[in-house]
Amino acid sequence: MNWADFSTAAPELAKITEERFGAYRHHVLATLRADGSPRTSGLEVRFLDGELWLGMMPGSLKALDLRRDPRFTLQANPGDGTDMDGGDVRISGRAFEVGEGTARSAYVEEVEPPQPFHLFRTELTEVVRTRVEDDRYLVVQVWKPGEPVRALRRT
Repeated sequence: MNWADFSTAAPELAKITEERFGAYRHHVLATLRADGSPRTSGLEVRFLDGELWLGMMPGSLKALDLRRDPRFTLQANPGDGTDMDGGDVRISGRAFEVGEGTARSAYVEEVEPPQPFHLFRTELTEVVRTRVEDDRYLVVQVWKPGEPVRALRRT
C-alpha cells in the first residue's frame, strides 16, 4: 500500500502525518544492519505523486541496508522543546529501490537532488501517532493496511 492508498484509507491521519513531516526538514530512519541490529540515520523525505520517497547518498549504509532488507521505520522530527505539538508520528514499511525510468525521472525533475543518489519507493505497513489529549490521556492512533484507524487512550 503506497502513500496515496493510505491517504484514501485514513485521510485525517495522513494529513496530520504529512504536516508533522513537513514541519521539519530532517527525520530519523531506522533500518536493519546485516547482523539484524538497528541502524538509525538522518534523512529527508518527500511526499510526491502519491508516494513517500526516500532519497539517499550513493553507497550510504542505510541504502545498502534497505537493498538487503527493505524493512524500515521513519520517525518524524519531534521539533524544538518538549511540547510535541501535533504529536509524535512514525511510519513503518518496506522500501524498494527505483532504477532508471519514468518515476525516477519525474522525481529528479521535481526535486533536483544531487547526483548520483539512491531513490526508494515505500510500501506502508503501519502509521502510528502518539499524542497527549487534555493533559490527561496518552492517545495512540494506529493504522495498518486493511484496518480502520484504532485509537487507544491511557491515563
